[in-house]
Amino acid sequence: MKISSTQTQNITQALLSLPLGVTIRDFLTYLTVEAGLSQNTILAYGRDMRKFAEFCNSKNINSLQQVSPPAIKEFQRNLVKSGCDESTMKRSLVAIRMFLRFCKLTNLIEDALSDHLETPKIWQKLPVVCSKSQVLDLLNAPLPQDKFYLRDKVILEMLYATGLRASELANMKIGDLNTGIGYLRCIGKGKRERIIPVGKSALSFTAKYLTQLRPVLEKPFSDSFLLLSRTGRPMSRIEIWRIVKKYAKRAFGANVPKSLTAHTLRHCFATHLLSGGADLRSIQEMLGHVDIATTQVYTHVDSERLKSIHKNFHPRP
Repeated sequence: MKISSTQTQNITQALLSLPLGVTIRDFLTYLTVEAGLSQNTILAYGRDMRKFAEFCNSKNINSLQQVSPPAIKEFQRNLVKSGCDESTMKRSLVAIRMFLRFCKLTNLIEDALSDHLETPKIWQKLPVVCSKSQVLDLLNAPLPQDKFYLRDKVILEMLYATGLRASELANMKIGDLNTGIGYLRCIGKGKRERIIPVGKSALSFTAKYLTQLRPVLEKPFSDSFLLLSRTGRPMSRIEIWRIVKKYAKRAFGANVPKSLTAHTLRHCFATHLLSGGADLRSIQEMLGHVDIATTQVYTHVDSERLKSIHKNFHPRP
């Protein structure tokens, strides 16, 4: 999903009215230009830093020299009171640490305080995964009589066939997909490129969509984006999430899990590959994970595979 100028302007305007706002704005610019972080990550850090700047303003902390470990810990306690979950708290602390390191790098402060800030320990949450039959029910939820049947089939099939994030699928151009050899090119987090094989079913529906529906939706401003909305503009990540939710409700009715989202199909992609015998390194490469530890979570989800390994290799089965 592309971050609109309105979103970034709103954060910038809110920051500029605060004492630390100008420095935080420069920090976000640094993340954009130098650090190569994804747009969604920068937007999240911007929201975190705006909250921190508002907290500092409420405590009359008007300069970087007044920022201290006790003040940051009090900010964290306020996050807990406001109902923030552990992962949000951890990300906020990461954003503050990066900000203080940036300030030290630019000689605005002498101590980045990193040694004094303890990262909160969070429980590892296992991803929500559907069974193969449940995924099949979801993929079959769009009906031929639906107005955007082919496009919506492409969305569901592609998410499950490739493990793409919703934002990555939204940003995909027609030229990123090679239907002849069955591969696609994806630019993921940190602008890292990866090549992913695509299954026959996803390729088949994509070919039909490109010849039958996309030309109808296309407008002069559509550019070469693969997925178009009913108005002809490129689809956003949020729209893709809504479409998945729509068909999940159709497939499962009142029993649809609240946690079933577009990202669930990414988890299903990885888990089902692992249960089929794929090695962890290959899955890591297709998912675009920098650290294999991130991919290893799927070994805990696939309990049947762990039982099979234990039975086959333990000396006392």
